[in-house]
Amino acid sequence: MADNAGNKAAIREFILENISESTVRDDEDIFERGLVRSMFVMQLVLFVEQEFGVSITGEDLQFDNFRTVDRIDELVSRKLAAV
Repeated sequence: MADNAGNKAAIREFILENISESTVRDDEDIFERGLVRSMFVMQLVLFVEQEFGVSITGEDLQFDNFRTVDRIDELVSRKLAAV
């Protein structure tokens, strides 16, 4: 299992592979900036489940959980702590 910095790096790398920007801040709202569309959330969900071995449930599918690298990392950390 990766550490927190490793988790953020993996999340950031996945996002950067799917947008036209070369950088994204951990606290930057990727949807508000127009870097991705709302359908990208499903790609993020699949990535998080596969990369970190967690299951994203209905209650986790709040848009706010996927807006920034920080929020995705917080979700991953909560899910890993619950395992």
